[in-house]
Amino acid sequence: MHGDPPPTAVVLRITDAVPPTAGAVVMGTAIVSIGLSLDHRETLSRILLIIDATTWLALGLVLAGRAATHRERAYREARSPAALTGVAGTAVLGIRLVLLGWSRAGIAMLAIATLLWLVLLAPVLRNWATPTVGVAFVLTVSTESLGVLSAVLAASEHAAWLLYAALALLLLGLGFYAFVLSRFDLRQLLVGHGDHWVTGGALAISTLAAARITLAARSLEALTALAGLLKVLSVVLWGLAIAWLPILLIAEALRRRPSYDARRWSTVFPVGMYAVCSFIAGAAAHAPVIADFARLWVWVAVAVWLLVFVGMLRRGWKLARPFSSASRTGQQSGARAPAGFATRRP
Repeated sequence: MHGDPPPTAVVLRITDAVPPTAGAVVMGTAIVSIGLSLDHRETLSRILLIIDATTWLALGLVLAGRAATHRERAYREARSPAALTGVAGTAVLGIRLVLLGWSRAGIAMLAIATLLWLVLLAPVLRNWATPTVGVAFVLTVSTESLGVLSAVLAASEHAAWLLYAALALLLLGLGFYAFVLSRFDLRQLLVGHGDHWVTGGALAISTLAAARITLAARSLEALTALAGLLKVLSVVLWGLAIAWLPILLIAEALRRRPSYDARRWSTVFPVGMYAVCSFIAGAAAHAPVIADFARLWVWVAVAVWLLVFVGMLRRGWKLARPFSSASRTGQQSGARAPAGFATRRP
């Protein structure tokens, strides 16, 4: 029909708007799916898993296309800590697949995530800027996500060497947390656009890593000399992560940020991670009260995920709507769309 823009124009407009933090969509959706699974809400969990896997594939195609056609932009974005959301998203999705019983898929995801981490880590650190904002804590999150996936695979595949790798990644991730926190601008708690929540989320995934290593060590009868220390570390890290929660909630109350921002997915992930790390830390420390908190908080995570997901869909619709609006205007006036129409706003 005359005046209709090609579908590829709409797709290109939307994909061009995909930010370097887009991996947080996969991170947030996967962790909420894991939380629902741990709460035995398997149907809901698998619905989110399907959404997450589809999103991961779509983002992979977008980023591959960007690397091929917009190399300068891709290189610039690869130097930002936001690029590490792709590492964490891949690893957390891999964790969910292993929990589903798909260990080979988990191994593949660990290989992909590790390769991305190794490629991105050096340019991110070389171009580090201070003071840091919330997304900088993804340096810890990406490292700890590899540790969690390694620990989960160590238990499922009876591979003790992966447990040692997970322990090394846990310690490295904690070192990165201290590095980022010492350079963090605390004003971000009030002016951040959602990624400020990763201050607590990074400790929450560190808690999950410590707890998963503790459980895997028990099942494999490995790291026996460190069993007590790992159990204590899980509880201490959980307490430190939870200590951030009232601070983050008060910051939200003082400075409301209701409009959608892609960085809000970096809120979804920590909220979901609080539930997941509490489920596993409660099991590792034999502390039912921690697990009780998880059963309540997982529904908070679902609510936050739903709000942000709807916001993302609305933003995508707004990006596509200028084309359809202009098309209808052209049809009503009987005018033919001018050359280059697809790239113009009405």
